[in-house]
Amino acid sequence: MRCRTCQPLPEEVARAADLLGRRWMLAILWAAAEEGAVRFNEFKQALDGIPPRTLAQRLAELEDAGVLERRVLDTRPPRAEYTLTPAGRKLRVLVDAMRAYATSA
Repeated sequence: MRCRTCQPLPEEVARAADLLGRRWMLAILWAAAEEGAVRFNEFKQALDGIPPRTLAQRLAELEDAGVLERRVLDTRPPRAEYTLTPAGRKLRVLVDAMRAYATSA
């Protein structure tokens, strides 16, 4: 029997779930918010076991999604730093809720 009052999952929720459901995404968000990781090697240290290629891909995906902002510093050699955007900081609530759930379960 089908639910007559159920609404389909909103498209924006499905897109967010698809993005955040990818391997390492929540860990990268946690590292950016909690660990203060801002450079590529800092993310690698905070996320033990993440392959460099995967990290680079995930950082680019989060940047494209507007969650992280990448700034290239004018240094020799050039360095890039990643910071959470205002939209990315809103996702911290999700990470905190997951932590609260995990500690109470």
